[in-house]
Amino acid sequence: MAEKRDYYEVLGVPKGASEDQIKQAYRKLALEFHPDRNKAPEATEKFKEISEAYAVLSDQNKRAQYDQYGHAGFDQMYSQEDIFRTADFSDFQDMFESFGFGGGPFGSIFGSAFGGGARGKRGGGRRREYGADLGANLEISLEEAAKGAKKEIDYRHTKACKKCGGSGAESGSGRKTCSSCGGSGQVQQSRRMGPMQFYTVTTCPRCHGEGAVIEKPCKVCNGSGRTSEYEHINVNIPAGIQSGMKLRLEDLGEYGRDGPGDLFVTIYVKKHARFERQGDDLWLEIPLSFTRAALGGDIKVPTLFGEDKLHIPAGTQSHTVFRLRGEGMPKLNRGGKGDLMVRVILEVPKKLSGKQKELLQQFDNEGEKKGLFGVF
Repeated sequence: MAEKRDYYEVLGVPKGASEDQIKQAYRKLALEFHPDRNKAPEATEKFKEISEAYAVLSDQNKRAQYDQYGHAGFDQMYSQEDIFRTADFSDFQDMFESFGFGGGPFGSIFGSAFGGGARGKRGGGRRREYGADLGANLEISLEEAAKGAKKEIDYRHTKACKKCGGSGAESGSGRKTCSSCGGSGQVQQSRRMGPMQFYTVTTCPRCHGEGAVIEKPCKVCNGSGRTSEYEHINVNIPAGIQSGMKLRLEDLGEYGRDGPGDLFVTIYVKKHARFERQGDDLWLEIPLSFTRAALGGDIKVPTLFGEDKLHIPAGTQSHTVFRLRGEGMPKLNRGGKGDLMVRVILEVPKKLSGKQKELLQQFDNEGEKKGLFGVF
């Protein structure tokens, strides 16, 4: 699969673009590349690309996540179907219709792109039934986030009934056309108010919009075609994952006759006793003695999986930050690692021996004579 282009680059807008700039850019490109207007072979793919970019950048939450994680992290959280499921193209509907474009942006173009219409749309004479998505939470340590891990989870979801194979009907039985709606899944009702008569179309209450009813319901699932079961699965967690990211496990959600839903596992990384994570970098505070800060020298610094050497220049002040390159977290799906940022905190001894007090007093007196400490 080709690497995705940056969404801002696709629309030709800067990263700090306003909502109006993003809309104007999409409007211009949509008019240029809509396949009903542009017959070039690459127009359809180009139109899908700009529409996906707009769907993300026009949504404040998705845009913030994309800005933080880039394609590598964002694509872990959202599939193309997730991106378009809540996208709002209503501002452009009049434009598409005025130019005679078929079906607005979500016509046959996106139907073929994502394996048919959106979930829950009508097709083939009945309402298409896809299983619902499920969610689960998983907590891991910072070390597991750094190395990657395989974790086990148990959860409950519906699967096709083993006895009837998901049909909902007893063996030897099947479905027949609903006599109430004639197979349309809808019924028309009328009511009169004075001289006027009103008609409304509603979902058929007998077949619930299916257009067909089961002759003999399965005794195991009572005609639903599904049973609830516990599932034990392994979840592969990639190295570098950040807290709050979601892993999408396809087809592990609820059962549906036209396809199961997905399972979204949200990863939470526990706080570490010593290290604080900021993006791909780790931060660490360590105490530094007065003498080491004044004289300088090498010290040993703990890393996530060992230790490293850090040189302290003479005269280092408290809260100075040093960088140990490549000792941070792996960069998710990008290669390389972040850095370890070490903040040194000057440690003042609480108890001194007589000799130490004498030496420090001599140091202080010497400093005052040479004006090293200023005048207060």
